Amino acid sequence: MQQHGISKLDLKRQNRMQVLKILKRLGPTSRIDIANMLKLTRAAVTIITNEMIEQGIIVEIGELKHTDEKAPRGRKKILIDINQNYKFVLGVCIEENIVSVGLSTLAGLVLDKRNKTIDENADYLEITDFIKVSLKGILIDNCLSNTDILGIGFGIFPSMYSRLKVLMEHGEPNYINLANDIYAKFPVPLIFDNSVKGTAMANIDFQPDKDENRQNIAFLQVGKSLHFVVTNLNEPIFSYDNRTDFVDKMIVKTNATEACPRCGRKGCVRNEISIPAIIRKVRAVYSEQRTPVLYKLTGGDPEKVGVEEIKRANAEGDSTELCKILDEVCDLYAVLLNNLYFSTNPQKIVIHCFELTDKMYEGIKRSLVKIAGKDVTKKITLSIVEEKHRFLSGCALAIRELFYTRGGFDTYAEDIRGFE
Repeated sequence: MQQHGISKLDLKRQNRMQVLKILKRLGPTSRIDIANMLKLTRAAVTIITNEMIEQGIIVEIGELKHTDEKAPRGRKKILIDINQNYKFVLGVCIEENIVSVGLSTLAGLVLDKRNKTIDENADYLEITDFIKVSLKGILIDNCLSNTDILGIGFGIFPSMYSRLKVLMEHGEPNYINLANDIYAKFPVPLIFDNSVKGTAMANIDFQPDKDENRQNIAFLQVGKSLHFVVTNLNEPIFSYDNRTDFVDKMIVKTNATEACPRCGRKGCVRNEISIPAIIRKVRAVYSEQRTPVLYKLTGGDPEKVGVEEIKRANAEGDSTELCKILDEVCDLYAVLLNNLYFSTNPQKIVIHCFELTDKMYEGIKRSLVKIAGKDVTKKITLSIVEEKHRFLSGCALAIRELFYTRGGFDTYAEDIRGFE
């Protein structure tokens, strides 16, 4: 006879997952409060949590301390929390200019890292050899074995798919070639996904201060191209998974005269405010008379004009020509952020851009105040993921899938690779 409905194991996993998600969102919480939130009996929650304590997944951290003079009568609340060192997680982030590999706790606390700068000539072997050597070195240096590792999360920037032998099938990436290669050396659960999505998740899950009311963010990653992820109830909206670059085609300058060589549109994001677009615009006015500081920094060679040189020239007070370009870029970013905010209505818009200076960030906020007002501008914040810790993108992906979604069950016992 065919059985229908949810199995006892599935129900158990679901209840454990809900307990872990409450602890992730709120921090230390009592069993009584968890029971009330999940609408379960206190006895049921006690059984669930006691088993997780025995397995080392969660820990008791003591009694709830009351700030009022009079504490309530009756049994005192004992707080429980996630054991952030129950397992460790390895993360890998592969982007156009860097490969980042590192180790973290379940809370995203960085324990070790390896980074390698790459260019457009870096091939599959160069990238994967660095990943394998780094993973092995991190395990050895930290005296860890495969059983200490929850799994390995890979955040891969979409433009890197072809170089990593990731095949697109019906609009979905197939990571099997890369997965089998890595799994042969490191037989632990592997999780693969878009690095933009992973970095967005890291900005939600690894916040130093918990905010239970923050349920959705809009995440904008800026680089050679711009990518965008929207979340709802702290989960990424599925329709954005494999088209995070749609924001590149949005129009931010209606009076533009130059068409984008990639999409053919005039005034699109990629052609107006991406990092290559900014460099192109500055090079167009580059001269000893018009950009004297930049000219001196680069020795009169326009090919040496890059992000760092522009930032230095701007900080040293270069000519009005350079300021005019950067001011316009700030205005166009404000237009984009305004459109993204009112089309997605997030509680926060997080900007992830290592090239963005404090001066430009303040300029963007000033422009946004004029367009959208102070209330919207207050919702803009910068990414918490540092440049040297990009691997946290992969860590966030692995922790979500292999720990929270699975309710803390041992993935080895289920023989889960995560990519099949």
